[in-house]
Amino acid sequence: MFTAGAESLLRQAREIRDEELGRLCSRVCALLGREDWGSDALDALRRLFLIVSATKHSRRLEQPCVELLQAALCSPTCPEQLQLLCAAVLREVSPSRSLSLTCDRVQNTQQLGLVASVLLAQGDRKQVCSVGQCALRVLESRQPEGPGLRHLLPVVSKVTNLAPDALHEEQTNTLNRRLGDWLRHASVQQGVAHSSGGFFSTPRARQPGPVTEVDGAVATDFFTVLSTGQHFTEDQWLNVQAFSMLRAWLLHGGPGGSSTPDADDRSELEGSTLSVLSAASTASHLLPPQERLREKAFEYCQRLIEQSNRRALRKADSELQKACLVEAVLVLDVLCRQDPSFLYRTLSCLRALHARLCGDPTCVRALLPVAQFFLHHGEAAAVDAEAVYQHLCTRIPAEHFHSPLLALEFVQFCRASLPLFGRHLGVLRSSFPNLFKFLAWSSPPLTAEFVALLPSLVDAGTAVEMLDLLLDLPCLTAALDLQLRSSQAASEKPLWDVSVRAAGCLEAFRDPQYQALFQHLLRAKASGTTERVLSSQFLALCTRRPSLVVEQAKELLEFMGSLGGPHGGGHMLTSVVWAIGEYLSVSWDRRCTVEQINKFFEALEALLFEVTQLRPSAALPACPPQVITVLMTTLTKLASRSQDLIPRVSLFLSKMRTLAQSPAAGSAHGEEDARAVLTRATELLNLLKMPSVAQFVLTPSAEVSEPRYHRDTNTALPLALSTVSRLVERDAGLLPG
Repeated sequence: MFTAGAESLLRQAREIRDEELGRLCSRVCALLGREDWGSDALDALRRLFLIVSATKHSRRLEQPCVELLQAALCSPTCPEQLQLLCAAVLREVSPSRSLSLTCDRVQNTQQLGLVASVLLAQGDRKQVCSVGQCALRVLESRQPEGPGLRHLLPVVSKVTNLAPDALHEEQTNTLNRRLGDWLRHASVQQGVAHSSGGFFSTPRARQPGPVTEVDGAVATDFFTVLSTGQHFTEDQWLNVQAFSMLRAWLLHGGPGGSSTPDADDRSELEGSTLSVLSAASTASHLLPPQERLREKAFEYCQRLIEQSNRRALRKADSELQKACLVEAVLVLDVLCRQDPSFLYRTLSCLRALHARLCGDPTCVRALLPVAQFFLHHGEAAAVDAEAVYQHLCTRIPAEHFHSPLLALEFVQFCRASLPLFGRHLGVLRSSFPNLFKFLAWSSPPLTAEFVALLPSLVDAGTAVEMLDLLLDLPCLTAALDLQLRSSQAASEKPLWDVSVRAAGCLEAFRDPQYQALFQHLLRAKASGTTERVLSSQFLALCTRRPSLVVEQAKELLEFMGSLGGPHGGGHMLTSVVWAIGEYLSVSWDRRCTVEQINKFFEALEALLFEVTQLRPSAALPACPPQVITVLMTTLTKLASRSQDLIPRVSLFLSKMRTLAQSPAAGSAHGEEDARAVLTRATELLNLLKMPSVAQFVLTPSAEVSEPRYHRDTNTALPLALSTVSRLVERDAGLLPG
C-alpha cells in the first residue's frame, strides 16, 4: 500500500499532459547536453522517471532526449546514480526505435549491466542473444573473485528466461561450474572496510573477522545468504546473487543441458534403491557440471534450513530467514523433480521442517512450498498428504486472513497446484468458506485470482452454498473484523481507534444469542447445510408467526415450481411442505382462502404424481421416503380443509399404498422405508373415510394442541386415532367411500 503522499505524487504524474512532459524533456536535454551532473539533473531525471513509469500506456520521448540519455548512460564520467536513472527511464519507454545502444564496447561491468538491462527491455531476440554472449564473454575472461562480476549475473538470468537456448553448451557448463563455486566456496571472512585514510589508520585496525550466524555465533560452516557481517567480499556478493538466480537457472535445466526426466522415468527412479545408493556413492567433484551444481545447491539449501532455525538478533534478519526458507524449499522441490535421487535425502529434513512450521505461526508462508513439495512427491514421500492439506486449508485462512501477501500467495498456490491435488481436490473444495475469508478481507487485489480459481471449486454439492457465501461477503467481512477486534484487548489500542468506541458490535459478537449466526458465517468448511440451516430457521419462523405461510403464498408456490421435481428440494422442500400442511388453515390465519388451499394442493399433487411415475436410476436416485410421507400428509391435511379434494387425494394414497407393496419399491427404498410409506398411506386413507374426524386430527384447534390433550388418557389424540382405526378395521362397510 502506498502512503497518502505517494498516492498524490502518482496521481499528479498520471495527469501530466504531453506539453508539460515536453518541457521537462527539454530541461533534461539542456542539463545532460552540458554534462551538468549536479542535483538539478538528478531531480529532473527522478521526475521524468516518475512520469513515464506511473501510467500503463507507454510515454514517448523526443529523439534528442533519448540520445542524450544513452550518452549519459555510456559516459565514463557520469555519476552512478544518474546512470541508474537514465537506464530506468530508457527501460520504461522501451521498446523504442530511437535506441542505438550496444554493449560491445562497454568495459565497466556495472555500466554493462545497465546497458544490458535496457537492451533486454527491447524484447528483440537477436539483441537478447547478443547481450547474453557479451555477458558470458566477460564472465569467462575473469577469475571467480574478480571485481564487478555480480553486476552481470542478473543479466545472464534474464537472458536465460527470455531465450533459454541463447547460450552454448560450453558456456552453460562454465556457468554451472562458476555458480557451484560461488555457492559453496565463498570466503568465510568478512570484507575489509573502505578506509578513509588518515594518520591513525593502520592495517591492524582493518583486519576482517569471521562472518557470523544470525544469532551472533561465529559461523563454522560455509557462507550463505543468511551469514552476517559488517562488510562483504566480492565472492560473498556473488554467493548471494547465485542463490537468487539458482531456481530459475535450474528450472531451465541449464540451457542446452539435459532436460528433466518425464513422469514415467521419474516414478521408476523414485522407487529405485539402486539409484539412491549410486548417487550417494558418487563424489561430487567427479560429476558433470550440471549435476555438480545440483549437488552444491542441495547442500546450500540444507544449510539454509538449518540456519532458519536459529533465533535472529535483528528483526530484519528474522524476515530474511523466512524468505530464504521459502526459496530453499522451492529449490529442493526443483532438484527432487529433476533428479529423484535427492528425494530420499530430503524427506526426513522436510518432515521435521513441516512439524516445526506447524507450531510456529510466524513462519506460516513457508508452509506453502512445503505443501507443494508433498503435492509433487506425495506417494514417494509416504507422507499423510490429507493431513497436510487439511491443516493448510483449515488453519491458515482462518488465522491469517488479514495478511494480504499471504492471501495472494495462498490463492496463487491453489491455482498453480490444481492439477496436482488429484484425489485430494475434495479437501480444497470443501474448504472454500475458509478461502473466501481471504477474498472478503482483501477483495480488490484478489478478485482476478478468485475468478480464475472458482470454476475448480464449484460442483453440484457446493454451488448453492457458494452462491450464498458470495452474497454474504459483506457480512463475512464485518464478522472477520469483529473476530479480529475481539481477539485484541482494548487496552492495547489507542483512544482514537474506532473499535474502542464501537463496543456495541463487539458485545453482539460475544452475545450467545448470535453465536450460531457468527459461527455459520465464520465456518471453516462447506457445511452442505445452507439448503438445512434455512429449513430449520424457516420452521422456527413459521412457528413464531404462522401467518407467514398465507402472506408468502405466492413465493412458496414459486419455490415449489422451480424445483424441477421432488428430488431437487431436499431439507428445504420437506420443511416448506410441512409448514404448508400445518399453517395453511383458517384456524391460524383468517385470510386463508379455499382458492389458496386448492393452488397449493395442485402444486403438491404434481410433485407426488412425479413420485408415482418415476423409476429410480443411477442418474435419478429414489425420492427420499421422508419427502413422500410429508407430501402425503400435507395433501391429506389440505383435503380435510377443502373436502372436495378428498376423492383426489384418496386415489393418490391408494396408488402409493399399492406402489409401496410392490417388489420394486422394496429394492429402491429398502424394506423399512417402503413399510413406513405403506403404513402412512394406510393411516391417512383410514382418516379420510371419516372426514370430520380427519379434520379434528389433522387440523386441531388451539385447545386440542394444549398439553392436556396429550397427557389426559380420556381425551388424548392417540386415543382418538386408535378408536378410528378400530372402527374402520372392524366394519369398513358401514363407512362412506
